[in-house]
Amino acid sequence: MKDNFTKIEKSDFKKYDLLKQLADISPPIKSIYIKGTIPKDKTPIAIVGTRKASSYGKKTAYDFSFVLAKNGFLIISGLALGIDTAAHQGALDAGGQTIAVLGNGLDKIYPASNGRLGEKMISSGGCLISEYPSQTPSFPGNFLMRNRIISALASAVIVIEAPFKSGSMTTAKFAVKQKKPIFVVPGTIGSFNFEGSHKLIRNGARLITSVNDFLSDMSYDLIRGENKKIDLKSDEQKIVDELKKYSGSLSVDKICQITKLNPRDVSCALSNLLLEEVVFQEGNNYQIKL
Repeated sequence: MKDNFTKIEKSDFKKYDLLKQLADISPPIKSIYIKGTIPKDKTPIAIVGTRKASSYGKKTAYDFSFVLAKNGFLIISGLALGIDTAAHQGALDAGGQTIAVLGNGLDKIYPASNGRLGEKMISSGGCLISEYPSQTPSFPGNFLMRNRIISALASAVIVIEAPFKSGSMTTAKFAVKQKKPIFVVPGTIGSFNFEGSHKLIRNGARLITSVNDFLSDMSYDLIRGENKKIDLKSDEQKIVDELKKYSGSLSVDKICQITKLNPRDVSCALSNLLLEEVVFQEGNNYQIKL
């Protein structure tokens, strides 16, 4: 990446709505570097989790991010593999903005495999952020320290899938010190990847199993009134039309088969239809809400 970034000194943090909370965090930050555009007038939500994520974890991160971004939230994560990548991609696929806090200089994206994703984030109106100047390598300790920035920028932190010893747990610890609300998606009992997640829940973090759980706890009401027309995308309308033909409910596999849509598109469409209360879920099946 070329060094076409902006350096912002601590004295100027409070000039930016998104950055003002960085002025007083500990350990302190002297300056930060920005590559891209700092989004305005969007509520920032951090979505974090393990690099070695399960398919369940990645799908959950993607779906949460997609729905939140579509409804005007700004998604923050760390551009790592696994949960971070799924969260950034979900926001972009929803046509929203997302930003990443890196643990190295902005002259390179780490991991390199996420280079195109990082560039897409910038071209879509988001940005990359780092407290480290160019040529700073990706030292392990840097990633732990950057997590205090992720939590500080966010209005709330959603933990999707976190082992007991993980960067996500560090982010949660910083969030507690910064008095940021923490929300956790539960996983399978006994799963190594969810030991940290379940520990957070036992220690008082909010358990959530859907985006609506999160929105309700955060006192957001994004559900449109019954008498207001809901504009559906083509994929969403196709699914609704097919569900109307059936008196019972349909599984995701069956919906894919009938509509000829790929699983990711069906998953994204169903997430929004659930949020709009057009459909409801029964186990693993979906049905039109009467």
